[in-house]
Amino acid sequence: MDELLVLDVFGRATVPEGTVDAEPEDLAPALEALCFALGREVSIAEAAAILERSPSAVARSAGVLAMDLRGRGLMLQRSETAMQLVTRPEMAWAVQRALHPERPSRLSRAAMETLAIVAYRQPVTKAVIESIRGVDCEAVLEHLTERRLIAEVARQETPGHPRLFGTTLRFLQLVGLEQIDDLPPVSESPVLPNFG
Repeated sequence: MDELLVLDVFGRATVPEGTVDAEPEDLAPALEALCFALGREVSIAEAAAILERSPSAVARSAGVLAMDLRGRGLMLQRSETAMQLVTRPEMAWAVQRALHPERPSRLSRAAMETLAIVAYRQPVTKAVIESIRGVDCEAVLEHLTERRLIAEVARQETPGHPRLFGTTLRFLQLVGLEQIDDLPPVSESPVLPNFG
């Protein structure tokens, strides 16, 4: 395996010449290996820097990789800025039996309602969430942020620059979706699972 690696003056593996102008299909296996090796959420920018490719090339390769993984035990969850290689929900039973993870506590009704609003309206401000729910949501938003189900994704360009909230890759993992666009339409009255 060492014969496949060429190191630069700093001792880092160099990017193979054929990778520089690679098509998304050709770069997808390198992206898969990267996501697997890191075992965590990876931003598009970070992957682009590691692979020495443009963020748009990495994003296109992520789309190819997600398609390549269809029907397999893993899937690539993606947001506009990040991705993570995870177990497909249908295969979670095998991983659970192997790892015996602790059972997470359930979310309250208020947290579920708030999470649904964020999921369908993102990016969304606290004020919009509170106008929909009709109650103060500060504690619930803090709780969902601590559980890494939502995060501040930006600041609104209005007076006071209120925080804009969006869902995280952890949210996608727990609801078993590849990307937020896979949420069912609101007209279907979705009921989010009671997860931890």
